Amino acid sequence: MPNRYVEMILRAPVYDVAQETPLERAKSLSARLGNNIFLKREDMQPVFSFKLRGAYNRIIHLTEAERTQGIIAASAGNHAQGVALAAQKLGIRAVIVMPKTTPDIKVKSVASYGAEIVLHGNAYDDAYARAQELVKSAGLVFIHPYDDPLVIAGQGTVAVEILRHHAEQIHAIFVPVGGGGLIAGVSAYVKSLYPQIKIIGVEPDDAACMHAALKAGERVILDQVGIFADGVAVRQVGVEPFRIAQQCVDEVLLVNTDEICAAIKDIFEDTRSIAEPAGALAIAGMKKYIEREQLRDQMLVAIDSGANMNFDRLRHVAERAELGEQREVLFAVTIPERPGSFRQFCDVIGNRGITEFNYRFSDPGQAHVFVGVQMAAGSKKKGELFEALRQHDYAVVDMTDNELAKTHARYMVGGRVSGVDNERLYRFEFPERPGALLRFLNNMGKRWNISLFHYRNHGAAYGRVLIGMQVPEGEQVQFEEFLKNIGYPYWEESDNPAYTLFLH
Repeated sequence: MPNRYVEMILRAPVYDVAQETPLERAKSLSARLGNNIFLKREDMQPVFSFKLRGAYNRIIHLTEAERTQGIIAASAGNHAQGVALAAQKLGIRAVIVMPKTTPDIKVKSVASYGAEIVLHGNAYDDAYARAQELVKSAGLVFIHPYDDPLVIAGQGTVAVEILRHHAEQIHAIFVPVGGGGLIAGVSAYVKSLYPQIKIIGVEPDDAACMHAALKAGERVILDQVGIFADGVAVRQVGVEPFRIAQQCVDEVLLVNTDEICAAIKDIFEDTRSIAEPAGALAIAGMKKYIEREQLRDQMLVAIDSGANMNFDRLRHVAERAELGEQREVLFAVTIPERPGSFRQFCDVIGNRGITEFNYRFSDPGQAHVFVGVQMAAGSKKKGELFEALRQHDYAVVDMTDNELAKTHARYMVGGRVSGVDNERLYRFEFPERPGALLRFLNNMGKRWNISLFHYRNHGAAYGRVLIGMQVPEGEQVQFEEFLKNIGYPYWEESDNPAYTLFLH
């Protein structure tokens, strides 16, 4: 048990810049889930995130020589703001390397604290590499976002504040996990004093570096990470956080994008504040834990870790929240192409609210319809609806968890064509910056024809793009090489029913 962290945490002078944030009871969520739920409101910090705690504790411990050298950090947002504010407070030169994909709101926020900004690369790894170059060439001191004992101790002050409130009654504390600095600090402190309190980490299922490391018994590097919860989009957990987690963390739960969006809505309904995706992770995981354990009347704490949300992402969050709460189901249904068939279909739907209905004539014998229906009580009611439809001989395909359907196909229904040979369909994540598409096209050259293209801005650092390309059978090897060299994450969707029913 890393007891040495208790003293480090208690000695961390974070309140020179940080505030002691409230532990607020989530009244509506508590009533709905049958437990006593509290939110640790780190979104109320001056930089709208817990990150300034660890950043300041690391920087305040610099030697005079190191302060004279100046500091540098690599970050796309919350850590950058914490470092910049701490440096301003202490009168130290700060350089922040940020990916070119970083939204302007975060760049401007960092600049407002007087930090020098270097925009480099498309992702955190690119920014990190550039920062390390500047450490060597300019003699700057690197401030790590999570893999540093002083940073971990600073984040651990969150736990000190939580335990001041009814510590012996707490059943579990839920902590968002990226590189692991926050959960390392919280778990080291809590387990030293109250080992019976469960510490449960929560990660996105597409950026689960801590979950993978604990399962493997060693740190692993993920091939790629999802970018919706950009505050925790880390490919490898830190060395020291992993060591502590092995001793002090009870488990790590995984949640998907829809569940995160539902949690953002939950927090809004109780607090009228808007959490960023990473900030809502703990609530999303808590809801899963309550359902799995059939938990009742327990005191549960979720750390709302930040509120640095881009405004234009709210559209995407609102669309996905009902799916994440299992209050909406998406499906494809095949009905006869004849007068009156739509009315018969609606009779089976009954009084359920239709949220979406997409259709365009494409076949004289049958119609493929994309439908969204409101659900009152989750998956059980969904099964009842599908069974009713099948009893009336309607072919149903559940699209609720189909990423192609939710991100692209629902906006493209009616795009079926004939005469497009050798089409292969792929989802890509493009850097959300000028020139990303041009780079893709330049690499592709004139070798293959683009037969389908769909893009919709979601306010994230990466755009989600759907592309159909005509690739003759004899050119498969060259095409695979092209995909490998382009360097963008991709998923083939040629066999996805959302494609075969509505777009092909």
